[in-house]
Amino acid sequence: MSEHPLDLSTRVIDTWGEAPDPTFRPNRITEELSELGDGVALVESFSHAVVLATGDGLVVFDVSTEQKGPPVLESIRGWNTDRIDTVVYTHGHLDHVGGSGAFAAAADDAGQPRPQFVGHENVPPRFARYRTTSGYNRVINLRQFGGAATDLATRTRTRTGTGTGTGTRSRTTTERPFLPASVIEPDVIYDKNLTLKIGDFTVELNHCKGETDDHTWAWIPERRMVAAGDQFIWNFPNCGNPQKVQRYPLEWAMSLRAMAAKEPELFVPAHGLPIAGVERIRTCLLTVAATLEQLVFDVVEGMNSGATLDAILHSVSVPDEQLALPYMRPMYDEPEFVIRNIWRLYGGWYDGNPARLKPPSDQAVGTEIVDLVGSVDAVIARAQQRSEEGDHRLACHLIELAAAAEPESHQVHDARRAIYTARRAAETSLMAKGIFKGAAANSEYAITGELPPTKFVLSLD
Repeated sequence: MSEHPLDLSTRVIDTWGEAPDPTFRPNRITEELSELGDGVALVESFSHAVVLATGDGLVVFDVSTEQKGPPVLESIRGWNTDRIDTVVYTHGHLDHVGGSGAFAAAADDAGQPRPQFVGHENVPPRFARYRTTSGYNRVINLRQFGGAATDLATRTRTRTGTGTGTGTRSRTTTERPFLPASVIEPDVIYDKNLTLKIGDFTVELNHCKGETDDHTWAWIPERRMVAAGDQFIWNFPNCGNPQKVQRYPLEWAMSLRAMAAKEPELFVPAHGLPIAGVERIRTCLLTVAATLEQLVFDVVEGMNSGATLDAILHSVSVPDEQLALPYMRPMYDEPEFVIRNIWRLYGGWYDGNPARLKPPSDQAVGTEIVDLVGSVDAVIARAQQRSEEGDHRLACHLIELAAAAEPESHQVHDARRAIYTARRAAETSLMAKGIFKGAAANSEYAITGELPPTKFVLSLD
């Protein structure tokens, strides 16, 4: 049995200023269940499941992934065999709803009514969007975890049959949908607030925007407890994911302040560790809230002054001492990506550089640069030089010009693979590391024609 999550979070938060541990990782995927108080338990998984034993059935917040749902359910059953009355989706990301089919099937097998599945009214539209963009979500999932997304069709589709005489083919596909067919749609939805009375517990559900537009956080007054979902993840807030839809930093901060105003004694996020103690919880929540608010203020102030996105990206930052906190480290998302997201929210996609309003193709720019310097070899050499000097931003920009000019060149891709591998090693956030590793993998594929072994892994989204 690993260290109890409440003991671990208390120790880490209270001693970090004296003895920070850079190897500390708060997200433990063990499927171990820990009691957090009378009638309250936590199963630590890819996304945690928070469980209330109400005396009239269990309430479960989130059910982890499709793969992790069964072991999560098994852990819950090892603690309490009461029927599961309600499953609350804190939001519609797959690492929170993917296991729902296992919970429904277990009820069917036991001859019991299925749990009611509860979520915000924006959860069903999210599921519909996932179905519409299933292939795209698989591509970005590959990139986020460093896979080669160059030829997803080769990886997932097979064609059968011969031509019909009209140039068409019959096609079968082995691609699994991004949203598993087993995921259960919420049968109870709400818009702003919903109060459930189940057994001995009151469950107050509150809608907020933040990481998503369909997020729910819950207040359980009988235990002075907040179930926060992904509004707090023991990393820098996931408010700028470069491959995902809009995030909402000010609304996110408002939700954290609303949680703190309840003066909870127990705070349970869906990733990372639960936290105990009113003041400890308050400090954590308000620190994150203030950081998001300051970022919005700084970016919007720059926009109001007429600054370009480029100028803002290279002038706005978060103090290092804040990024060093155990629950604020940029290990998943990072401030630079959040700045871009704030710009997108308030200013659209035009970045202030008129040359990028209607730009030429990457291939045209790359070819022009190669023509100017005389050869692609010269561009490769300068990119390698900049990489060796540690100027990874410029090195990657240069090697992309070379790759755009000569996309079939093994020499280009050999250098590109090495440059992105070096850049990945210098990064901290999973998002940056994954995309740069994916770029290196794409060049590996361009050289060898072989896709590296990759499994589809759900992101925290």
